[in-house]
Amino acid sequence: MFYFVKIPYLVQKLFPSYVWEMNSSKKEIFLTFDDGPHPVHTIFVLDELKKYNAKATFFCIGKNVQLYPQVYKRIIDDGHAIGNHTYNHIKGAKCSNDVYLKDIEDASKCIDAKLFRPPYGRIKNSQAKLIFKLKEGYKIIMWTVLSGDFDEAITKEKCLNNVLKNTIAGDIIVFHDSEKAAAKMKFALPQLLQKFNEIGFEFSKIAF
Repeated sequence: MFYFVKIPYLVQKLFPSYVWEMNSSKKEIFLTFDDGPHPVHTIFVLDELKKYNAKATFFCIGKNVQLYPQVYKRIIDDGHAIGNHTYNHIKGAKCSNDVYLKDIEDASKCIDAKLFRPPYGRIKNSQAKLIFKLKEGYKIIMWTVLSGDFDEAITKEKCLNNVLKNTIAGDIIVFHDSEKAAAKMKFALPQLLQKFNEIGFEFSKIAF
């Protein structure tokens, strides 16, 4: 499985309408979690974040929001940001624009957000142009650092080091509060929260 742990600057410049990092004058980083809410793993994340008064952004799947509304409510009640991650976690490159837009709009019925992240980080240019025109006024949020917690081929230590060695102020980091990624995420998250806190970083949610 090939993917960039740190998104190259050239890739960011090729798609300037997407948000790859946050401009900030503060020493802060932006944790994000994809594919929840999950009744166990999201709760773990929320409990860990609370220990450090850390805020994050959760890109939620519509069908999971409907399955676990109380977990979704806690994300909001705890002061975190939320984003639309489609209703069924579909791949934009493998479906028509109409099908993709409908899946986003279905998710918007239970996810009130102006942030959108395409599943797998892949989306057609034509789909992106249509998303920007939706009434929600979406910002398409990508990332700067990919933890790799979903990658079965790497160790949990490698997952942690992917973040520790590549993150600087303003970076957007991706983890997953999902079944597949749980073991590596649960190993890495508490340690990175502690380490970045010790060197004076804040953990902020994405807001526009």
